[in-house]
Amino acid sequence: MKFSESWLRSFVNPAVSGNDFSHLLTMAGLEVEEEETVAPAFDGVIVAEVLEVKKHPDADRLNVCRVNIGREEPQQIVCGAPNVATGLKVPCALPGATLPGNFQIKIAKVRGIESSGMLCSAKELGIAEDASGLLILPADAPVGQDIRSHLDLDDRLLTLKLTPNRADCLSLTGIAREVAALTDTPACYPQVATTPVTIDNRRDIVLDAPEACPLYCGRVIAGVNAKAATPDWMKRRLERSGIRSISALVDITNYVMLELGQPLHAFDNTKLEGAIHARLASTGEKILLLNEQTLSLQDDVLLIADDKRPVAMAGIMGGEDSGITLETTEMFLEAAFFAPKAIAGRARRYGFGSDASHRFERGVDFGSTRVALERACQLILDICGGQAGPLCEAQATLPARPPVRLRRSRVAKVLGVNFTAEQIETIFSRLGLGFVRNDDDFLVTPPTYRFDIEIEEDLIEEIARLHGYDAIPSPAPRARLAMLPQTEDARPLFRVRQILADRGFQEVVNFAFVEDTWENDFAANTAPIRLANPIASQMSVMRSTLIGGLVANVITNLKRKQNRVRLFETGRCFFRDALGQPVKGFRQPWKIAGLAYGSALPEQWASPTRAVDFYDIKGEVESLLAPVVARYEKTIHPALHPGRSARVLVNDQEVGILGELHPQWVQKYDLPLAPVVFELDLDALTRARLPKYAEVSKQPAAFRDLAIVIDQKLELQALIDGLLANRPTIVQDIRLFDIFTGKGIEQGKKSLAFRIVMQDTQRTLQDTEVDAAIQQLITYLHQAFSAQLRV
Repeated sequence: MKFSESWLRSFVNPAVSGNDFSHLLTMAGLEVEEEETVAPAFDGVIVAEVLEVKKHPDADRLNVCRVNIGREEPQQIVCGAPNVATGLKVPCALPGATLPGNFQIKIAKVRGIESSGMLCSAKELGIAEDASGLLILPADAPVGQDIRSHLDLDDRLLTLKLTPNRADCLSLTGIAREVAALTDTPACYPQVATTPVTIDNRRDIVLDAPEACPLYCGRVIAGVNAKAATPDWMKRRLERSGIRSISALVDITNYVMLELGQPLHAFDNTKLEGAIHARLASTGEKILLLNEQTLSLQDDVLLIADDKRPVAMAGIMGGEDSGITLETTEMFLEAAFFAPKAIAGRARRYGFGSDASHRFERGVDFGSTRVALERACQLILDICGGQAGPLCEAQATLPARPPVRLRRSRVAKVLGVNFTAEQIETIFSRLGLGFVRNDDDFLVTPPTYRFDIEIEEDLIEEIARLHGYDAIPSPAPRARLAMLPQTEDARPLFRVRQILADRGFQEVVNFAFVEDTWENDFAANTAPIRLANPIASQMSVMRSTLIGGLVANVITNLKRKQNRVRLFETGRCFFRDALGQPVKGFRQPWKIAGLAYGSALPEQWASPTRAVDFYDIKGEVESLLAPVVARYEKTIHPALHPGRSARVLVNDQEVGILGELHPQWVQKYDLPLAPVVFELDLDALTRARLPKYAEVSKQPAAFRDLAIVIDQKLELQALIDGLLANRPTIVQDIRLFDIFTGKGIEQGKKSLAFRIVMQDTQRTLQDTEVDAAIQQLITYLHQAFSAQLRV
């Protein structure tokens, strides 16, 4: 809601100005989103009258003007504007004036003729972009008056960011009502008199959909002059509210909408046939709107129609065929109340909106419908002339305003401030709320313009707003604190996050609702959990994996020239599963996922640059799980490369996956390199293994290297598992340190080299014991895997 502060102060003028005034509105819930001045700073410009215009003797495009500036002697000013003419009132910058851009006006000679000032255009004053000629002022503008005062250029423009429940503040009257209550300043609203009826022209009104349109008022006005000029004061207020002037009749309806909050519509009465109907559309019924858009309507769209055809989308926009033009001489003026549910979403469905729909779908004051019609008729007769017919009206059941009970004890409990009943009574009186008091209880009847007051907490909010949120004390909480136990078998989430941060990862937080395509691509989820009312079309489903969000983060970073990215996220994923879950029908486990992209190490002189790979991210997962040792098995996952991915198992239970992003998605999402990702169940990381005592041997360890040749298709994990299960008691560790294929190795075979670590806690091992242990391992490998010693 954009408006002129000067216009608002014509209703209520508190002793608060500038930033303090904006702060007052914001703290009361009417957030001031933007402030701007009408004109930049300048001085020394007055209203002047052109007395005489002569051609410059040495310049075809210049004129020499005699100008009355309100002093005894007229001034001579050279002017090049094409529209300068005798008798015009225009702005004149006198010698010594400073225009926007720090442009100084001095007495100067222009082609040999002395010029004592400058006649100004709107662009030169910084109040418009038009530079086609001088700014023409009204004929009654007082000569010599400062132009800033005459045009009210010290005015400020405020834009409020209103919440949907405060539709009552979508008008100057509503904002003035709020300011008067906040500052306890009397307000003065326009006096609206009953329009004198001088003709008997009327039109019947039929409410065919009374639930959607319970009140409809209209009046025929004949003999109007649609070509009449809109007064400058009205045009100025409209323009400063962001509405351009069109014609006097249209401007008046817009002006009343801004002033009182009631949208109006004017029909050309000669284009209407029979009675006016407020009815629902038939499926497929068509209407041509004022925006030149032809719509095929659904059966839940409310229409205004005559006996033959629809003439307007009720509460949204009028029809082109029945609209007024500059040739209109007889009009039918409409003011109605449409139920918010009947208007909400209809304009957006067809891809447009209007000031009227913005107000009606939030709720318009049905107690002022007739007042707004009378106000508009009054202005039309004053500006465009004409004769008014009787007010035609049809009314059904209007919305009930049930009283709301407020308990003083409840106010104290919610706000922490012990208001007296008299203080609450004063606040309600300032707000214009009707109430009945019974000791410390109040029964409040919401006015017709307050659709947001329905429960006791709404009234408590009103008390808090007027009292001032910043005046509510905020004492420090006082409570007994106890150290919570932290068992050794649990690892806090903070520690898990800190491990990744210490290893160069940065944490991200993404939305839990994601694109439908992400679920299909990264989880092969063709039936995701859909949101009933998504905040955006690209956020329509709940995620079942964190990988999609991390890939999107990489894309964002690449667009900003960040070529090495390491990210992680913790969050819930969502699945259809009702077993033992607090939310019926859904499972919401916590997951942790990480992604590495680009070089394995930051750019440096000591190490060659190489891309991050599967084993880098496997090392990160091992550091997260430590001291638990996981097993890794080859797997197929829709998000991952089929030959460079694995599932992670702890105690034979799958706890996650890791691997390189599938080449198909690398290509689809236009990634120069393939990221490597992991995703784990957070429970597996927050469970810690209790420490167990084990004696540290003081005896020296014995080391042997064992190189074997096995079938190339044999998986290493199976080999390691078998060796560890069948090792002699003195074997403490078995580590792979080399893999080789090529010269000297049979086709289809591979060589694996293991380092065997042997040690006893009580004595030094003998060579015979070491050799026997190695022979036992060799025998097992030969029998279980047909392994041969490499010679």
